[in-house]
Amino acid sequence: MALIKELLALNIKMLRKKWGFSQEKLAEATNLSAQSISDIEGCRTWVSDKTLERLAKALKVDIFQLFIPLYEGNRDDPELLLYDRLMKLRTVMKEDIDKRLDQFYLSEKTTISQTLP
Repeated sequence: MALIKELLALNIKMLRKKWGFSQEKLAEATNLSAQSISDIEGCRTWVSDKTLERLAKALKVDIFQLFIPLYEGNRDDPELLLYDRLMKLRTVMKEDIDKRLDQFYLSEKTTISQTLP
């Protein structure tokens, strides 16, 4: 989940800057506090679905685009751009899933070893 939260925070910050918003201006546009925007961009808090809707609207993107790595290159082919973004998202999600599986495996291994005589 941490990687997804970082991706969301980075995308919000990049889009905010793209549109020339300060955190305060984005806060006004979304009816959130500037501290909330700071907490989201700093990965200190998660967002509700209503907050995601507000952010996406203010940043002029669809909600799902907040979770796709933004492409920093200059590509003319929209299909290649989408493919690149999906591959980056797949990598981020796979790393998060692998980390969670490792944590689960270690906790289960510890629990089983504690119950054996």
